Amino acid sequence: MESKQIKISQTIQYQNTSNNVLDTIYLNDWNNSYSTKKTPLALRIADEYNNDFHLAKNEDRGFSVITSIKQDNEYLEFNQIKGQTDVIKVILKKSLKPNDSYTLKLEYLVQIPNDKFTSYGYTDLGDLNLRYWYITPAIYNGEWQYYSNKDLDDLYIPKADITLEIEYPLGYTLTSELNTSSKSETTEKQIIKLEGKNRINNKLFLNKAPNYNTIQTEEFTIVSNINDEGLEVIDKVLITEKITKFILKNFGKYPHNKLLLTDIDYNKDPIYGLNFLPKFIQPYPNHFQYELKLLKIALHNYFENTLLINPRKEHWLLDGLQIFYLMNYVDEHYPNMKFLGSFADFWGMRSFHAADMRFNDKYVLVFMLMARTNKDQLLTMQKDSLLKFNKNIASKYKAGIGFKYLDDFINSHVLENTITSFLTQNKLKETTTKDFETFLKSKTNKNIDWFFTDYLTTRKKIDFKIKKVIKTDDSITLTIKNKRDNSMPISLYTLNNDSIISKRWIENITESKTITIPRENANKLVLNYNEIIPEVNLRDNWKSLKGFFFNNKPLQFRLFKDIEDPHYNQVFFMPIAEFNNIYDGFTLGMRTYNTTILRKLFNYKFEPVYAFKSKSLTGSAAISKIHYLQNSGLYYINYGVVASYSSYAPDLFVKQITPSLTFLFREKNDFRSNKRKSLIFRYVNIQRDKDANNILASDEPNYSIFNARYIHSNDNLINFKKWRTDLQIAKTFSKVSFNYEYRRLFQSNRQLNLRMYAGAFLSNKNDASSNYFSFALDRPTDYLFDYPYLGRSEASGIFSQQYITAEGGFKSKLDTPFANQWITAVNSSTTLWKYILFYGDIGLVKNKHKSPHFVYDSGIRINLVTDYFEIYLPLYSNLGWEIGQPNYDEKIRFKFTVDPQALLGLFRRRWF
Repeated sequence: MESKQIKISQTIQYQNTSNNVLDTIYLNDWNNSYSTKKTPLALRIADEYNNDFHLAKNEDRGFSVITSIKQDNEYLEFNQIKGQTDVIKVILKKSLKPNDSYTLKLEYLVQIPNDKFTSYGYTDLGDLNLRYWYITPAIYNGEWQYYSNKDLDDLYIPKADITLEIEYPLGYTLTSELNTSSKSETTEKQIIKLEGKNRINNKLFLNKAPNYNTIQTEEFTIVSNINDEGLEVIDKVLITEKITKFILKNFGKYPHNKLLLTDIDYNKDPIYGLNFLPKFIQPYPNHFQYELKLLKIALHNYFENTLLINPRKEHWLLDGLQIFYLMNYVDEHYPNMKFLGSFADFWGMRSFHAADMRFNDKYVLVFMLMARTNKDQLLTMQKDSLLKFNKNIASKYKAGIGFKYLDDFINSHVLENTITSFLTQNKLKETTTKDFETFLKSKTNKNIDWFFTDYLTTRKKIDFKIKKVIKTDDSITLTIKNKRDNSMPISLYTLNNDSIISKRWIENITESKTITIPRENANKLVLNYNEIIPEVNLRDNWKSLKGFFFNNKPLQFRLFKDIEDPHYNQVFFMPIAEFNNIYDGFTLGMRTYNTTILRKLFNYKFEPVYAFKSKSLTGSAAISKIHYLQNSGLYYINYGVVASYSSYAPDLFVKQITPSLTFLFREKNDFRSNKRKSLIFRYVNIQRDKDANNILASDEPNYSIFNARYIHSNDNLINFKKWRTDLQIAKTFSKVSFNYEYRRLFQSNRQLNLRMYAGAFLSNKNDASSNYFSFALDRPTDYLFDYPYLGRSEASGIFSQQYITAEGGFKSKLDTPFANQWITAVNSSTTLWKYILFYGDIGLVKNKHKSPHFVYDSGIRINLVTDYFEIYLPLYSNLGWEIGQPNYDEKIRFKFTVDPQALLGLFRRRWF
């Protein structure tokens, strides 16, 4: 335990169940995935902007050292696969024929990693949480099924009969799903023998302080350390029995004696929503929270231990079953549970549409967060290719609600009965999702090809509309339009007020379909009335048969943003309190907008605010339209106009009107790639109050600039690359610039930052004495009003020291701060110790009728959060040793961000 090592002597007996002769075999050594900073696991962690692994000490990272692999007492040749240090290729001495077996004997040492990387390893308390800690054979089913550990908990191995004999120190308690066959102690250690048949999982936990509870039911034992929310033992027993009965009823007998449920399992796959709430906020009863936590992990581990499919390539079936039965359980036992829990009954909350939502409605809602922003991915895509939000949440939810959709379409409990039969017949047998598809199709006469084609294997959205209605006394003729290219069915309801008269499924709607149905006293037609089908737009799903205007939706006004209610045209109001600059000071006002929790394609926002310092009415307004393009590198088009009115200096105001057109590009087949490209066109119209005493005033206070900008970025933790070109054309000048940024985090944990900037005027008719439109060395005048300056017109004081990386990017304020002809600059910094870096800048500044001027500066950069919170301490520059000069505190520069949207970027980049 002191050296955090496991010495292992292992025997593997493996039968070749294929029809091929094998000369080489492959073994999984996933503990070795921690061995370097270049393993697939290390790169995966870095991709999600987590630097724990990269900055960790060598002794915190695990590895495996294999001393020998023998067959029939002869040493075998083995090596790691290039680029996959956690997969071992072994060359057999004798070819392995079909149905023959081999026996390998291995000797190796396992260095256990710190648990902070994947939750498995040694803890700060001295405990061990082990998973994938010993070597296992890979599956061969016509081709080898091996891949690297990426912290997805999805090792694909054959079921095995396992025997473990473990020696471990006194004072520890061992917890495992395997059965204990013997146990003994000496004066120095404990020896335990564990056995299990037909196993694929083998988690092992060594704890100084036992924290697992064991609850025996009639069928099997549940061993768990999931937070019990302070429930009494009797309550936990009743909940556990309730869950085991639900599992047995739907999936049949569990083939093992114990089902192990851990807090690690739950923390990796929580009930999202519950996990974000602080403990003192409890909108749901304690027993409900514990029940769902236990159920979710019990379902996952049950399927994982019994349904032997490839968990990386065919994860959608495991995920879909888990969410489907989680929803069914809530429908059965808690049909009236609200999405907001007890909050739904609070005064002030009852008026929100969110208060009307049932608990299970959240699954469609959360999936729509991705579908409506064009970030959803195929359910059949490999798990390691999914965005973190899709892998953890949205894709799971889409699979689960897909089963709900399919169940509603087939009807008569066919899907539930089929799943039960399939799991019973294939329990502990290798199977595939194709087998499940074939089995399900044999149990229904309905055409369900759409589910296995359009729903699973494409990103096609679902969106239907009632287009045209002709009514008579005894019939209704209507046209249903399929607004998307898919073959999925839609449910059509006829209602009398809120009472359902009939429900029917309309299939095979290619573009549109006209049908005639009985009137049956109906006064309303609704598509997808129960909202089980995950449609991207529900706002055009109904038609009233009363009156002349069939689809006249009333306006609804709401205070604060709400969940979208498709039956109303919603307008939202939100009080806002902000501090945007020192001239306006604290501002208070009201935002009027139409955007809901889910993204809309047409958006407007009006924000009139009163500025208490400038004692004036300021604010902004914006209108925009979004187009999303699927299966294309160009995935987003936005056009609109933004207008604003605010202070830019004491008692001076600026009006801006900016129409713009934006194109966003990404890697069409790799959403996890951070490669992004954008092309932006805008026309910036500025009207400023003129002030002759303002040092930044130009001869022309009102001006308009056409701006075209192209940005290409690849934003990663290890390698960051970004470049930008910018063209500006105005009445008195035209200019072009190029900006390139590069960051590299080396294996030694040293960081290198480089930035190069070059800009030149194509023409410049401005007065040579005015630098308002000139390139700036250390602090741009920001005539486009792009930068979040708190005091943009300040020439002295703390707010003049705010630093924004732009143009020349210098930190020292030198004697030649502007260039009205051209400028070049190189900014660099490198690590001295942890978050303290040394920076240095050099450049050339060229003004009209003057020779180029060479400039330089250097100093210390304290990098608290890159691009968000930084401090710059100048040392030496053209001005000499600045640190020894008077008023040094006025030379210090700082960068910080208070914009909530910018701060949310720190969260988004890890999940999206």
